[in-house]
Amino acid sequence: MQTVPKVQGRIGFLPRRIAGGLAYFTFIPAIIFLTLDPYRRDRFLRFHSIQCLLLCLTSLVIGLAIRVLAFALFMIPVVGVLLVTLVSVVSALAAFFLWLVLVVKALQGQTFKLSVLGELAEHYAPPL
Repeated sequence: MQTVPKVQGRIGFLPRRIAGGLAYFTFIPAIIFLTLDPYRRDRFLRFHSIQCLLLCLTSLVIGLAIRVLAFALFMIPVVGVLLVTLVSVVSALAAFFLWLVLVVKALQGQTFKLSVLGELAEHYAPPL
């Protein structure tokens, strides 16, 4: 097991850990951190901002797929509504807990990579 050094210090007027956690609160802070000069040079913050944007995009695509699936499942009289409700609740809870883990890991100063999204974020967040 590898130990990853935790991030310390400040970037701009924010501690790096707090800025990393803030990147996951909607896509707006992530875009701001990727465009403003003192923040976009920090690899830790760029990684978390890009991973947040990829997670938002993936959540949007999965939500759209659930909507399409719901349209088809509503044709089944009673079971269809129950299945749509079950799938919607389970996916919403999974997304919430995933978001919570990412925020906590960023606040701890760790670079927690999701399997596919983390690899993409690491690829698009090279050191400047």
